[in-house]
Amino acid sequence: MSISVLPNAPDWFKEVVATPQQDYFIEVNGSKIHYVRWADENSANKPGLLFVHGGGAHSHWWDFIAPYFMEEYSVAAIDIFGMGESDHLDEYTLTNHADAMIAVSDACGFGDDKVIVSHSFGGFCTLKTAALYGDRLKGVVIVDTVLSPQFLNQEKDQKEGGFKPRRVYESTEDAMLRFKLLPAQPCENDYILDYIGRHSLMSVEEGVMWKFDHLFGPKTDTRELKKDIPSIQCNTTVIHGAQSLFFKPDSIEFMRGLYGAHVPFISVPDAQHHVFLDQPIEFTKILKNALNQWK
Repeated sequence: MSISVLPNAPDWFKEVVATPQQDYFIEVNGSKIHYVRWADENSANKPGLLFVHGGGAHSHWWDFIAPYFMEEYSVAAIDIFGMGESDHLDEYTLTNHADAMIAVSDACGFGDDKVIVSHSFGGFCTLKTAALYGDRLKGVVIVDTVLSPQFLNQEKDQKEGGFKPRRVYESTEDAMLRFKLLPAQPCENDYILDYIGRHSLMSVEEGVMWKFDHLFGPKTDTRELKKDIPSIQCNTTVIHGAQSLFFKPDSIEFMRGLYGAHVPFISVPDAQHHVFLDQPIEFTKILKNALNQWK
């Protein structure tokens, strides 16, 4: 779907989101998964790079980041179950998400030198993928995914979704007046918020509504990650916002202990939880440098 860009968007943003991409749908464990791919004639000869969005988001959150990696990688971005154009499920398991990431990677022809980059909730899914399929990965980059004793011990039915039940809006403009980031934070780049917000909507008979399943949180059990993360063997890097509410000194200390001392933590200056919305250019530079460390 073509989405207009705000007139005040900088030229770099307008150019990168105009990079041609193709939509694909595959079936994974009996349900539909959607992904997008940025391909060129040399993609088959490059290592794979799969981008994974956060909770309530979708693959187009990466439209202004992913194309910058096409020179060295074959690049795709997934809509995980319950979000974007992918199917909603009665229950979401991290294993099902992991299976979907591997299935998309296989459909793209990615080899065992592929890398997965994920943000927030997508990090839980990617950590499970690394635990189950680490021998088929070069590595994973986890971007501002919160891990805490409270979260990792929380019963599934105790979780709050954080998202209100979806409702129908009369128009896109009406819905966009209510679009906000969760967890809530300011973001100076209004042209990015407008772009991802409009991609978050789907047309229904009475108007438009948000695409995501607002109950994805309570429908997902993440407690198994306590034992999964220490067992991960592939390369792992953590990137986080310097002002992220999830990466305070005590939280970082806990997460370092969980990941192990060998996993680097990289801070993005002047960024909060939604790191690459706040600092897209700096995030891209930091991510490229992190990936270069594995060559």
